[in-house]
Amino acid sequence: MQLILLSGLSGSGKSVAIKVLEDAGYFAVDNLPTSLIASLVASLVDSVTRIAISIDARSGESVASLPTTVSDLTARGVTCSIIYLDAHDDALLRRFSETRRPHPLAERITGGVAACIAEERRMLAEIAELGFRIDTSDASPNALRGWIKDWLKLDRSRIALTFQSFGFKHGIPLDADFVFDARFLPNPYYDPKLRPLSGRDVPVKAFMAAEPNVERFTNDIAEFIMRWLPSFARDNRAGLMIAVGCTGGQHRSVHIVEELAQRFSAGRQLLVRHRDVADALSTMGSIATPTANVPTNATINATPNKSAKPEKPPH
Repeated sequence: MQLILLSGLSGSGKSVAIKVLEDAGYFAVDNLPTSLIASLVASLVDSVTRIAISIDARSGESVASLPTTVSDLTARGVTCSIIYLDAHDDALLRRFSETRRPHPLAERITGGVAACIAEERRMLAEIAELGFRIDTSDASPNALRGWIKDWLKLDRSRIALTFQSFGFKHGIPLDADFVFDARFLPNPYYDPKLRPLSGRDVPVKAFMAAEPNVERFTNDIAEFIMRWLPSFARDNRAGLMIAVGCTGGQHRSVHIVEELAQRFSAGRQLLVRHRDVADALSTMGSIATPTANVPTNATINATPNKSAKPEKPPH
């Protein structure tokens, strides 16, 4: 039997994620108390092969027993995986304000939503270290759906390696295990012909390839990962997130992440995300004047344009 345990902070997108798992064929249960997980699995073992259970702070302090529950189920032959959804406090506060929903801990914790979030982080801290962690702070519901679907395709018995580009001006990803700063490299942004493009476009790649420090920096990151990845795998880590940042997350970090993904693609569990490039290109599109030298067929692997009509925020 395959068991996926979905946890994370309230407002981080668990309702979106559990629906994706249900649509993928999992027997889905929301807000099941930790003490009932083992009995549910036992009752379904002969009739269901895939179960997804959402667990969070609504279970109270009993949620702390989840690591023990996972160990016991694994010993019985159940394949257990954990997804943990996280988000910055300001993103969570904004979502609760937009939806006008009370925090699940509001009746037990005084001090407003911010105090509830802080208490929930404390309660779930140990679980956060066990799972495949996803930062949904800047993700639309559709982007989160895509990330969950990509994760489902992985062989979860092996460590998953995720490369993510981002812009420092939008904040460091919460789910990053290692962060590399590419802001010291020459910036294609200051070339008017390259400004409306991304690090995946040929002219930007050519610009970056002409700078010796770009290859040196990329080589250093790759060597670091190659040296220590086996140690993380032996530690039974679900995944390892390598984040590369530049100022806006449009050119330098995107280029380096694409180069790293190409180097590590053979025989490895690999995910690639470009967190901020869609927003950056949207901004450029509103101020840049297209020229004959700028390709119009650039393909971007990123979250949807937030200038479009927004969906209801993840909750």
